[in-house]
Amino acid sequence: MNSSPTVLITGAAGGLGRAFALGFAARGYAIAAADIDAAGTQETVRLVRQAGAEAAAFTVDVTDTASTDALAKDAAEFAGGSIAVLINNAAIYATVTRTPFEEIDPDEWDKVMNVNLKGPWMVSRAVSPFLGAGSRVINLASATVYSGSEQWAHYVASKGGVIALTRVMAKELGRREITVNTIAPGFTLTEASLGLMENASSYGVDRGALKRASQPEDIVGAALFLASEDSSFITGQTLVVDGGRQFI
Repeated sequence: MNSSPTVLITGAAGGLGRAFALGFAARGYAIAAADIDAAGTQETVRLVRQAGAEAAAFTVDVTDTASTDALAKDAAEFAGGSIAVLINNAAIYATVTRTPFEEIDPDEWDKVMNVNLKGPWMVSRAVSPFLGAGSRVINLASATVYSGSEQWAHYVASKGGVIALTRVMAKELGRREITVNTIAPGFTLTEASLGLMENASSYGVDRGALKRASQPEDIVGAALFLASEDSSFITGQTLVVDGGRQFI
């Protein structure tokens, strides 16, 4: 149990999840870091504690009922009963095979949907009893929903579903004064993205209004805004953070 407001972050073993953990820790939050990768999550917690914030690591399979229920209970205990912010960040991304939609393996389709869409629902469902008035839920989608990224139908469809889920959750949780919003990042230079291609640092930069690559910190800033009182009357919305690529 700790005295600071707690943010529960799934997919916290690296990439955006770790960036969220460090960014929120710097703003005074305690960090409940959760991932199926136990070693990576422990490293995130070590870095957060090194930065001077309270943190705890949890291992979770976001597609499993017993696992998500246990996560919610344990994270709420760490938080002192109420979770201030839930960030549904866990997703399959770098390992998704780019394939024409007619050729996608149905098993891979199901795996992507289970983690990327069922996962946020499962975690939110389990955590819901531990959210109080003023709590925030932030779901992670993708700007690919708007670009219709080719040969990635399973990934794009899963992230489109996250946006739809957000709208429903916003209406249902709004009765309890809880906001639910989505962040849709563009191509961002996480470890996973850097491993996808040789020219990752320059990919798509010429298509943006801002002529630079997106850094994880750019997405963290959006999450901090949606978690703050400055966004208290914003819910059911999707904030695209892509440096202006979608309207060019």
